[in-house]
Amino acid sequence: MRLFAAVLPPDAAVAELARAVRTVRDDRLTWTGEAGWHFTLAFMGEVGDQLLPDLHARLARAAHRTAPFPLRLHGAGHFGERALWIGAAGDLDGMRLLAERADAAARRAGVAMEQHRRYTPHLTLARSREGAPLRPYLDALADFEGAPWQADTLTLVRSNLPAGGVPGEQPRYETVGAWPLTG
Repeated sequence: MRLFAAVLPPDAAVAELARAVRTVRDDRLTWTGEAGWHFTLAFMGEVGDQLLPDLHARLARAAHRTAPFPLRLHGAGHFGERALWIGAAGDLDGMRLLAERADAAARRAGVAMEQHRRYTPHLTLARSREGAPLRPYLDALADFEGAPWQADTLTLVRSNLPAGGVPGEQPRYETVGAWPLTG
């Protein structure tokens, strides 16, 4: 199964962001669904069932060693001209630490991970179709400041990619494990 470790924003934060995005949303970009909004900590790709018990145990230990931390959705950014995202503010060092621990847990469980790189907290909002300019969206969302909330759970999510070939079809995400942050 295709897995990633994530921090999921609470419903109130998602609703707040949805209101802001509604003012800029149009058909020039491919927008992610609100149900899929998350902060990926460690993308694992395809993980065999035989690795799941050890992966779960190691992620549970990572969560147990990590204290809850304050976050809020904050500002906008982009990766080149292909992806528009909302960032985070708050205890970003705590979030980076959790990302490093989730990555290490996956590696130690035998998951073939991509090369490790510095974590950039972001929640993907949209992808550009055929190079649509992102500047208008960045400008409109640059001052976005969400209300603070407490990140208190490490979540393992399964990504079910669209299989129907339907234009605009979104991946479906399903929680396959969740552990409270208790460090």
